[in-house]
Amino acid sequence: MPITEYLEKNSRLYGDESALVEISPEEPNSKSLGSAELFQRRQYSWREFNDQANLFANALLSRGFCKEKKIAILLTNCLEWLPVYFGVLKTGALAVPINYRFSAAEIKYCLELSDADMVVFGDEFIARMERIAGELEGKCAMLYLGGGECPFFCGAYSAFVEGASDENPGIALTDADHAAIYFSSGTTGFPKAILHDHESLMHAAIAEQKHHFQTHEDVFLCIPPLYHTGAKMHWFGSLLVGGRTVLLRGVRADWILKIASQERCSIVWLLVPWAQDIVTALDRGELRLEDYDLSHWRLMHIGAQPVPKSLIDSWLRLFPSHQYDTNYGLSEAAGPGPVHLGIGNTHKVGAIGKAGYGWETRIVDEQLNDVPQGQIGELCLKGAGNMLCYYRDKDATAATLKDGWLLTGDMVKADEDGFIYLVDRKKDVIITGGENIYPVQIENFLSAHPSVHDVAVIGLPDERLGEIAAAIVQLKKGAECSREEIAEFCRALPRYKRPRQIVFAEVIRNATGKIDKPLLRSMYR
Repeated sequence: MPITEYLEKNSRLYGDESALVEISPEEPNSKSLGSAELFQRRQYSWREFNDQANLFANALLSRGFCKEKKIAILLTNCLEWLPVYFGVLKTGALAVPINYRFSAAEIKYCLELSDADMVVFGDEFIARMERIAGELEGKCAMLYLGGGECPFFCGAYSAFVEGASDENPGIALTDADHAAIYFSSGTTGFPKAILHDHESLMHAAIAEQKHHFQTHEDVFLCIPPLYHTGAKMHWFGSLLVGGRTVLLRGVRADWILKIASQERCSIVWLLVPWAQDIVTALDRGELRLEDYDLSHWRLMHIGAQPVPKSLIDSWLRLFPSHQYDTNYGLSEAAGPGPVHLGIGNTHKVGAIGKAGYGWETRIVDEQLNDVPQGQIGELCLKGAGNMLCYYRDKDATAATLKDGWLLTGDMVKADEDGFIYLVDRKKDVIITGGENIYPVQIENFLSAHPSVHDVAVIGLPDERLGEIAAAIVQLKKGAECSREEIAEFCRALPRYKRPRQIVFAEVIRNATGKIDKPLLRSMYR
């Protein structure tokens, strides 16, 4: 059944119980937390959550935003995020979450690619939205959901929902109805719009609960961004059982331990850098476990990037009673869960695991024939969570979906026990701290520097972030340029896209003129 019905059910069964808690550190750049008063705390009960979703749904329907319309969500993690998302789903329209790191041009590209009819945005995006407002006028309505004065170029969310009913709008939904568009990227680095139906979302929810055994008593600490399938689909497991979720708006080792202790969190999903920060702080004595009550914390799981075995060994040394799991996934397959390590398989840390609940896997060669055990091939997935298509991109869809199988572009191998290990990626995407970096975007940017003749961006291993972007810069003959100058030039890029290493050297290309990135990675790894 559509996932919206679980929200209705939880409102009936657990109406007065806490569903969502937002915790915002007031001083995210301070060096010391000090007292608990530095945290702002807001919450919704399950009834309030459902009522807020119904308000938005009915307001949308009253203005003609109905089935097959597309409503984009451009918000950082906040208490309102999920009610907005579910309000969209309840109308039969498609929710279109957008990466809040995107520039104004990237936001505009995603809105146009997805045929978005409306975008709901928060305080952090006023300047970016103002830059593109004129180009969106008449094509995409804009609603401001923030704490300040409504910008002149858009409408206010509060006024939009004023007077709307908080009753269930009663729109009939089926598993086959379109539900959401998420964004990924092709080899060129330009986002692709990924279309999912309601069955896909429901499949992700069931798989998550089967993998991590959530109960009504579990409390999930969610830190990664909700625009990403990873965070949301992990939360879906809590939705199924009516469990409480804590949204921590900020990442720091002591904040994670403090909030896990304060809110009695039992399940915490971390990215590699955050887990590494906690281990480092504890080993250095900067934090002490005895200062926190973590007795209720039962499961730590990691996703979004390869996980070093040394990190998990250190984690289990510090937290010997913890269960551990890792999840492999991608937005084309409804996020995490198509492959997962599985609780109790810490002896296989380093593997991404086996096929998840309701999923099938294959490892194939270029002709889509299964490769022998132990040999490297491309990972393919089949399950109800697979995307329907790349929206408005038939060629990319045909290249990715073959007879019901999704070609992931990830090169893997399986051991004698059937556990799958990630070897490399066909695409040159760099995953740093759980975020994707597309080298061609940085290469194109750096090519505009007046001293740069050629440039290649590659991923290099990093203990904390998984990978970092390194720029191999070949200067023009006779040009003089320092690393500091290149770094300063890159300040125009979003912080996470800036190269962490800069090497002045020849950019090696093969006989067809393509950059030989495997060779460059082997040279500089």
